[in-house]
Amino acid sequence: MLNDEICKKRDELNKSIENNDDYDKIYKISVELDELIAKYYMTEDSKDKELEKKVNKKKK
Repeated sequence: MLNDEICKKRDELNKSIENNDDYDKIYKISVELDELIAKYYMTEDSKDKELEKKVNKKKK
């Protein structure tokens, strides 16, 4: 799942930083992590909107 991908990418980033890897490599991993987090929030936002629609339908 997306949570697992985020955890793996975060671990990869941390290891890269600990190893004093090249800045470009660290930056690339960081951008990839940011993209995964953005996908996660978009997915969660969509779920929240769907739930809100269902709740509003039941109120009517």
